[in-house]
Amino acid sequence: MKGAASAMLLPSGHTEPRVGLRRSAPRGQPRKRPAAEQCTAEHGRVSMAKLIYSGIMSLDGYVADREGNFDWSEPDAEVHTFVNELERPVGTHLYGRRLYEVMAVWEDQDAFAAEPDYIQEFARLWTDADKVVFSRTLATPSTKRTRIEREFNADAVRQLKAEAGRDLIIGGPDLAASAIRAGLVDEFQMFVSPVAVGGGKRYFPEDIRLRLELLEERRFGNGVVYLRYRNRT
Repeated sequence: MKGAASAMLLPSGHTEPRVGLRRSAPRGQPRKRPAAEQCTAEHGRVSMAKLIYSGIMSLDGYVADREGNFDWSEPDAEVHTFVNELERPVGTHLYGRRLYEVMAVWEDQDAFAAEPDYIQEFARLWTDADKVVFSRTLATPSTKRTRIEREFNADAVRQLKAEAGRDLIIGGPDLAASAIRAGLVDEFQMFVSPVAVGGGKRYFPEDIRLRLELLEERRFGNGVVYLRYRNRT
Protein backbone atom coordinates (compact mmCIF):
# COMPACT_ATOMS: atom_id res chain seq x y z
CA MET A 1 0.00 0.00 0.00
CA LYS A 2 1.29 3.45 -0.85
CA GLY A 3 2.13 5.60 2.15
CA ALA A 4 1.14 3.59 5.20
CA ALA A 5 0.01 0.24 6.46
CA SER A 6 -3.21 1.62 7.70
CA ALA A 7 -0.97 3.81 7.54
CA MET A 8 -6.60 4.26 5.25
CA LEU A 9 -17.93 11.60 -0.87
CA LEU A 10 -19.96 14.21 -0.19
CA PRO A 11 -23.64 13.88 -1.14
CA SER A 12 -24.68 15.71 -4.29
CA GLY A 13 -25.03 19.45 -3.77
CA HIS A 14 -22.70 19.66 -0.75
CA THR A 15 -19.56 21.77 -1.05
CA GLU A 16 -18.24 21.71 2.53
CA PRO A 17 -16.62 18.71 4.25
CA ARG A 18 -18.80 17.08 6.87
CA VAL A 19 -16.05 16.36 9.36
CA GLY A 20 -14.89 18.78 12.02
CA LEU A 21 -13.66 19.05 15.60
CA ARG A 22 -16.65 20.12 17.62
CA ARG A 23 -16.02 22.32 20.62
CA SER A 24 -18.08 22.18 23.77
CA ALA A 25 -21.43 23.98 23.74
CA PRO A 26 -21.47 27.39 25.49
CA ARG A 27 -22.41 27.37 29.15
CA GLY A 28 -26.12 27.26 29.73
CA GLN A 29 -26.81 25.42 26.49
CA PRO A 30 -27.53 21.67 26.46
CA ARG A 31 -24.77 19.50 25.07
CA LYS A 32 -25.66 17.40 22.07
CA ARG A 33 -25.74 13.77 23.08
CA PRO A 34 -22.73 11.98 21.56
CA ALA A 35 -23.53 9.34 18.97
CA ALA A 36 -21.49 6.86 20.98
CA GLU A 37 -23.86 7.30 23.92
CA GLN A 38 -26.75 6.43 21.64
CA CYS A 39 -25.29 3.03 20.79
CA THR A 40 -26.95 -0.04 22.21
CA ALA A 41 -25.45 -1.05 25.54
CA GLU A 42 -23.98 -4.54 25.72
CA HIS A 43 -23.62 -6.22 29.13
CA GLY A 44 -24.46 -2.88 30.73
CA ARG A 45 -21.67 -0.99 28.93
CA VAL A 46 -21.90 1.45 26.02
CA SER A 47 -19.76 0.68 22.99
CA MET A 48 -17.51 3.70 22.45
CA ALA A 49 -15.58 4.61 19.33
CA LYS A 50 -11.86 3.90 19.67
CA LEU A 51 -8.90 6.02 18.64
CA ILE A 52 -6.43 3.64 17.01
CA TYR A 53 -2.78 4.27 16.20
CA SER A 54 -2.00 2.03 13.24
CA GLY A 55 1.25 1.82 11.35
CA ILE A 56 4.20 -0.10 10.02
CA MET A 57 7.23 -0.97 12.12
CA SER A 58 10.66 -2.49 11.61
CA LEU A 59 11.90 -5.11 14.06
CA ASP A 60 13.92 -2.41 15.79
CA GLY A 61 10.91 -0.12 16.19
CA TYR A 62 11.04 2.37 13.31
CA VAL A 63 8.34 3.48 10.85
CA ALA A 64 10.92 4.95 8.47
CA ASP A 65 14.71 4.74 8.17
CA ARG A 66 17.17 7.64 8.49
CA GLU A 67 16.50 8.67 4.88
CA GLY A 68 12.76 8.68 5.46
CA ASN A 69 12.20 5.54 3.39
CA PHE A 70 9.68 2.85 4.24
CA ASP A 71 9.73 0.83 1.00
CA TRP A 72 10.86 -2.12 3.09
CA SER A 73 7.28 -2.37 4.38
CA GLU A 74 5.47 -2.63 1.02
CA PRO A 75 2.55 -5.03 1.70
CA ASP A 76 1.71 -7.96 -0.52
CA ALA A 77 -1.83 -8.99 -1.49
CA GLU A 78 -2.40 -10.97 1.72
CA VAL A 79 -1.40 -8.11 4.02
CA HIS A 80 -3.21 -5.48 1.95
CA THR A 81 -6.45 -7.46 1.97
CA PHE A 82 -6.20 -7.74 5.76
CA VAL A 83 -5.61 -3.97 6.03
CA ASN A 84 -8.83 -3.43 4.08
CA GLU A 85 -10.73 -5.43 6.70
CA LEU A 86 -9.32 -3.19 9.43
CA GLU A 87 -10.40 -0.12 7.48
CA ARG A 88 -14.08 -1.07 7.24
CA PRO A 89 -15.15 0.11 10.73
CA VAL A 90 -13.09 3.31 10.49
CA GLY A 91 -15.00 6.57 10.05
CA THR A 92 -12.27 9.18 10.43
CA HIS A 93 -8.53 9.47 9.77
CA LEU A 94 -6.37 11.96 11.68
CA TYR A 95 -3.20 13.09 9.87
CA GLY A 96 -0.36 15.54 9.95
CA ARG A 97 0.35 17.35 6.69
CA ARG A 98 3.17 15.11 5.44
CA LEU A 99 1.33 11.80 5.76
CA TYR A 100 -1.91 13.35 4.46
CA GLU A 101 -0.18 14.48 1.28
CA VAL A 102 1.22 10.97 0.81
CA MET A 103 -2.15 9.31 1.36
CA ALA A 104 -4.12 11.79 -0.78
CA VAL A 105 -3.16 9.78 -3.88
CA TRP A 106 -5.94 7.35 -2.92
CA GLU A 107 -8.56 10.00 -3.73
CA ASP A 108 -8.02 9.48 -7.46
CA GLN A 109 -9.77 6.14 -7.79
CA ASP A 110 -9.46 6.21 -11.59
CA ALA A 111 -5.69 5.96 -11.18
CA PHE A 112 -6.17 2.49 -9.67
CA ALA A 113 -8.62 1.16 -12.26
CA ALA A 114 -6.06 -1.30 -13.61
CA GLU A 115 -4.88 -2.40 -10.16
CA PRO A 116 -6.04 -5.56 -8.33
CA ASP A 117 -9.40 -5.52 -6.57
CA TYR A 118 -7.89 -5.16 -3.11
CA ILE A 119 -6.09 -1.97 -4.19
CA GLN A 120 -9.27 -0.50 -5.67
CA GLU A 121 -11.19 -1.43 -2.54
CA PHE A 122 -8.75 0.39 -0.28
CA ALA A 123 -9.05 3.50 -2.46
CA ARG A 124 -12.84 3.42 -2.01
CA LEU A 125 -12.60 2.88 1.75
CA TRP A 126 -10.13 5.71 2.17
CA THR A 127 -12.10 8.13 -0.01
CA ASP A 128 -15.34 7.42 1.86
CA ALA A 129 -13.81 8.13 5.28
CA ASP A 130 -13.60 11.59 6.84
CA LYS A 131 -10.17 13.17 7.24
CA VAL A 132 -8.87 15.73 9.74
CA VAL A 133 -5.47 17.25 8.89
CA PHE A 134 -3.48 19.08 11.56
CA SER A 135 -1.31 21.67 9.82
CA ARG A 136 -0.32 25.31 10.26
CA THR A 137 0.73 25.65 6.63
CA LEU A 138 -1.70 23.67 4.45
CA ALA A 139 -4.04 26.22 2.89
CA THR A 140 -6.76 23.96 1.50
CA PRO A 141 -7.33 20.20 1.40
CA SER A 142 -6.89 18.35 -1.88
CA THR A 143 -9.45 15.67 -0.98
CA LYS A 144 -13.14 15.57 -0.17
CA ARG A 145 -14.54 14.99 3.32
CA THR A 146 -11.48 16.75 4.74
CA ARG A 147 -11.07 19.41 7.41
CA ILE A 148 -7.90 21.32 8.35
CA GLU A 149 -7.16 22.13 11.99
CA ARG A 150 -4.29 24.50 12.79
CA GLU A 151 -3.48 23.06 16.22
CA PHE A 152 -3.78 19.69 17.90
CA ASN A 153 -6.36 20.31 20.62
CA ALA A 154 -6.63 17.30 22.91
CA ASP A 155 -10.02 18.32 24.31
CA ALA A 156 -11.46 18.80 20.83
CA VAL A 157 -10.12 15.42 19.69
CA ARG A 158 -11.54 13.84 22.84
CA GLN A 159 -14.96 15.28 22.04
CA LEU A 160 -14.72 14.18 18.40
CA LYS A 161 -13.94 10.68 19.64
CA ALA A 162 -16.85 10.72 22.11
CA GLU A 163 -19.31 11.81 19.42
CA ALA A 164 -18.06 9.46 16.71
CA GLY A 165 -20.25 6.59 15.63
CA ARG A 166 -17.26 4.74 14.14
CA ASP A 167 -13.63 4.22 15.10
CA LEU A 168 -10.92 6.77 14.34
CA ILE A 169 -7.37 6.09 13.14
CA ILE A 170 -4.43 8.40 13.79
CA GLY A 171 -1.48 8.16 11.43
CA GLY A 172 2.12 9.28 11.71
CA PRO A 173 4.37 9.04 14.78
CA ASP A 174 4.59 12.78 15.53
CA LEU A 175 0.84 13.36 15.60
CA ALA A 176 0.31 10.04 17.38
CA ALA A 177 2.82 11.09 20.06
CA SER A 178 0.62 14.08 20.93
CA ALA A 179 -2.43 11.84 21.21
CA ILE A 180 -0.53 9.26 23.29
CA ARG A 181 0.70 11.93 25.70
CA ALA A 182 -2.87 13.21 26.06
CA GLY A 183 -4.13 9.71 26.90
CA LEU A 184 -6.36 9.55 23.83
CA VAL A 185 -5.10 6.40 22.10
CA ASP A 186 -7.11 3.30 22.99
CA GLU A 187 -5.47 0.76 20.72
CA PHE A 188 -2.21 0.19 18.88
CA GLN A 189 -1.98 -1.76 15.61
CA MET A 190 1.51 -2.64 14.37
CA PHE A 191 2.57 -4.33 11.16
CA VAL A 192 6.07 -5.53 12.04
CA SER A 193 8.27 -6.19 9.00
CA PRO A 194 11.15 -8.70 9.16
CA VAL A 195 13.83 -6.05 8.77
CA ALA A 196 16.00 -3.90 11.04
CA VAL A 197 16.80 -0.42 9.69
CA GLY A 198 19.19 0.80 12.39
CA GLY A 199 17.61 4.21 13.02
CA GLY A 200 15.11 6.75 11.79
CA LYS A 201 11.62 7.72 12.93
CA ARG A 202 10.31 5.63 15.81
CA TYR A 203 6.81 4.20 16.07
CA PHE A 204 6.61 5.11 19.78
CA PRO A 205 7.78 8.41 21.29
CA GLU A 206 10.90 7.92 23.39
CA ASP A 207 9.62 9.72 26.50
CA ILE A 208 6.46 7.66 27.04
CA ARG A 209 5.94 4.58 29.19
CA LEU A 210 2.89 2.44 28.39
CA ARG A 211 1.23 -0.68 29.75
CA LEU A 212 -0.31 -2.70 26.92
CA GLU A 213 -2.44 -5.82 26.67
CA LEU A 214 -2.04 -8.06 23.61
CA LEU A 215 -5.43 -8.61 21.98
CA GLU A 216 -4.53 -10.20 18.65
CA GLU A 217 -1.62 -11.38 16.56
CA ARG A 218 -1.39 -12.71 13.04
CA ARG A 219 1.49 -13.94 10.90
CA PHE A 220 1.60 -13.48 7.13
CA GLY A 221 3.41 -15.46 4.47
CA ASN A 222 5.86 -12.61 3.72
CA GLY A 223 7.12 -12.57 7.31
CA VAL A 224 5.08 -9.58 8.50
CA VAL A 225 3.46 -9.95 11.93
CA TYR A 226 0.36 -7.97 12.90
CA LEU A 227 0.03 -7.08 16.59
CA ARG A 228 -2.95 -5.39 18.21
CA TYR A 229 -2.68 -4.03 21.74
CA ARG A 230 -5.08 -2.32 24.15
CA ASN A 231 -3.72 0.66 26.04
CA ARG A 232 -3.93 -0.13 29.77
CA THR A 233 -1.98 2.92 30.93
